[in-house]
Amino acid sequence: MPDYHDDLRLAHVLADAADRATMDRFKALDLKVETKPDMTPVSEADKAAEELIRGQLQRARPRDAILGEEYGIEGTGPRRWVIDPIDGTKNYVRGVPVWATLISLMEAGEGGYQPVVGVVSAPALGRRWWAAKGAGAYTGRSLTSATRLRVSSVGRVEDASFAYSSLTGWEDRGQLDGFLELSRAVWRTRAYGDFWPYMMVAEGSVDMCAEPELSLWDMAACAVVVSEAGGTFTGLDGQPGPHSGNAAASNGLLHEELLGYLNEQY
Repeated sequence: MPDYHDDLRLAHVLADAADRATMDRFKALDLKVETKPDMTPVSEADKAAEELIRGQLQRARPRDAILGEEYGIEGTGPRRWVIDPIDGTKNYVRGVPVWATLISLMEAGEGGYQPVVGVVSAPALGRRWWAAKGAGAYTGRSLTSATRLRVSSVGRVEDASFAYSSLTGWEDRGQLDGFLELSRAVWRTRAYGDFWPYMMVAEGSVDMCAEPELSLWDMAACAVVVSEAGGTFTGLDGQPGPHSGNAAASNGLLHEELLGYLNEQY
């Protein structure tokens, strides 16, 4: 098993730098916000954080490729850093503290690139989560001050807590009926959105979550954290990993039923 400790340490350094940049502009009255061609917002802080991370990676890992939400792909090779400078930009620009910088290292292998390192840093919440392949998942202030993450042991849907982002995407996919059936079957539902429900699955406070439309940079870091915490991360099609354009995550015990409801097989 490869040792990703140095890459994980670098990802923390990158997250530290991004945290300083994003917190410096959080709730700034003169924050500049633009609308991208896909009609989603991007702030000056998104761009600045990604530029900062890219600059440090180019110095520290010049042979590695970089894929970021704001500036696309740069470089080639078997190792690729995937960056979402601010996951939850709509929250960020409205002063809601639920947003995070997502940093992942992916390596080429069977089935394409797979995430091997992930850091999810939410400075306005005072939280950070991370994982490396084969080394477990953790949360804490730093690598030396951390608690290991473990998914829940809830084994029945009627006892489960289910998190989601919104209703509109499920309606657009024609899967709203299955989503509603699942929400009626579970013990509790909450619309946390973005990175947060995946981290709560990893730490065992939520049992399953799903989103109908996502990009690779939304999922790569979350996928390795959930998996290393003992959970299961797939697309709605059941394919493992972050490549399906959507996501379903669970403690593993509930995953088959989660996919069954969402695909209207129950």
